Amino acid sequence: MDNLPIRYKLISLLLVITILPSIGLGSLIGWAVDRIMERQINENTSQLINQVNKTLEFYVSNMQNITYLVAFNPDVKRFLTEREGMQGMNDDYSIRQFLQGLTTLYPEVAGILIVNRNGEYISNEMYARSPKPLTEETWYQEAVKNKGIFKIIGHPMNRNVITHANYTNKEVVSVVRAILNPSTQEVEGVVLIDLKLRVIAEATKNVRLGKWGYLMVIDHRGENIYIPAKPFIKEIPRQWFRGDFGAFSKKVHGQYLQFIYQRSPFTNWTTIGVFSNQESALEIKEIRFYVTSFVFFVCLIGIGASYYLAYSMSRPISRLIVFMKKVEAGDLSSRYHDDRADEIGVLGRNFNHMLDQIQRFISLAEWQERQRWEAELRSLQAHIKPHFLYNTLDTIQWMARKKGAEDIAEVVEALSKLFRIGLSKGKDIISFAEEIEHVRSYLSIQKTRYKDKLHYTFDIAPELQKLFVLKLVLQPIVENAIYHGIKQRRGPGHIWIQAEEQEGRLLIRVKDDGVGMSLEKLASLRESLSIDFTLGDTEKKMKNIKGYGMVNVQARLQLTFGNSYGLWIDSEEGRGTTVTIVHPMIRHIT
Repeated sequence: MDNLPIRYKLISLLLVITILPSIGLGSLIGWAVDRIMERQINENTSQLINQVNKTLEFYVSNMQNITYLVAFNPDVKRFLTEREGMQGMNDDYSIRQFLQGLTTLYPEVAGILIVNRNGEYISNEMYARSPKPLTEETWYQEAVKNKGIFKIIGHPMNRNVITHANYTNKEVVSVVRAILNPSTQEVEGVVLIDLKLRVIAEATKNVRLGKWGYLMVIDHRGENIYIPAKPFIKEIPRQWFRGDFGAFSKKVHGQYLQFIYQRSPFTNWTTIGVFSNQESALEIKEIRFYVTSFVFFVCLIGIGASYYLAYSMSRPISRLIVFMKKVEAGDLSSRYHDDRADEIGVLGRNFNHMLDQIQRFISLAEWQERQRWEAELRSLQAHIKPHFLYNTLDTIQWMARKKGAEDIAEVVEALSKLFRIGLSKGKDIISFAEEIEHVRSYLSIQKTRYKDKLHYTFDIAPELQKLFVLKLVLQPIVENAIYHGIKQRRGPGHIWIQAEEQEGRLLIRVKDDGVGMSLEKLASLRESLSIDFTLGDTEKKMKNIKGYGMVNVQARLQLTFGNSYGLWIDSEEGRGTTVTIVHPMIRHIT
């Protein structure tokens, strides 16, 4: 991922920001639609089932009311209690007229049959198939067992009763109720009523659950009270139901069906809504299609916007990279040109500013190098003569030794070494041992001049003499110690030259016990040494300064190694001066 261009990273980021939330939102909407539609379908179906149950309860309640009307009719009472085998034509006619009025008032009634305990019966539409007593019928026995409680029998099965309209068993539902003697609670007879199934069909067939769903009604035994002509399933096992109401799904003939049911406590019938899950799935698929289309267009727009934004953001960065590569190739004159006010524009302008600074630093470094060489040249010009002088001194030394003037030969030899080390074949850095030898030669010459007035001591460890130092840093300081310290002193003087390593730096001290300096003179010399020789015109700065030789050494040290290195002076009037040279630890040179 870290090696991918920023354009692809931006595209990936923008795609993640746009596409993933869109997909997540689409999935969430699809899931919510599934749940909401399922809940709404179940709620709507339950409401429809509840309305159908109320309608069925209304019709069955009417049948119950009819049984009460029949039981309280005086003619019916006399038929049940007084006749006992006698014929009463007027009462029969009155009862039939009464029953005819009930069927007219309640058109859902297919027929009403009244049977007394002797097996005699009266009906407006129904009669016995055979002479067999109706008191032996199953429906009659069930009514007797219920002791006057209204009971729904269901579809009549194998009964010895037929109607004038010749309804089939599947076209009616029978209800019965025994009529009891109020005093003795004995059964005086039974009322049988056939309810036309048409009213149940009308209450359910117009209810559509989706395109192909339907309602069906079963009794407490699981037998069908009503079922449409072309059902998905003809019989529903009773064990599928859990409780008086609920919903479940089953796979029937390779098709998943949804069942929602509710039992009526009055009729003890269960109304069931049956519909295919595929119907609701079609509606859900339609919604999913729209959601998917929306997500697709959002993703399409997101991809286009991602590429556009990534290009608009990466293009200036690419231009900036091209510009930086030109600078990397060495073209420091190249500049970034753009009027953008964003972070990239700020970066480009800051890079331009950095290039300007680099060019100034390069120019300053070139100028400092030139100044360093000029300072070294001035130092060489101040301490050595032309090269032929070195050869001439060698000749004088040979002639003095030939004449036996050993003291003259030693001075000339020391002076010859002084010039030879000072030249150093043009090298800037020499070994510390050579620098020490150079100062020894200089002190040897001065010793010849001052005799016993001048004494000196070297205290430098051998391992430190293997280091490398900038040449001609000790001689000007030793010279100052002689001419401004020892020479002005009464009596002999001493110079100590010491070196040590401290915190990764080489400290060289030149200490004398000369006359020292006043505070004013020390402050003036320190001020001269505090000039920053890495900036500005060094030649102008070195005019009219105190201690030219020491300032020259300070300038060469700072121009070569930086402002962290140089000289530090401590002095006390009448007690001497100590000059500390802070020099880097150089163990190898190339």
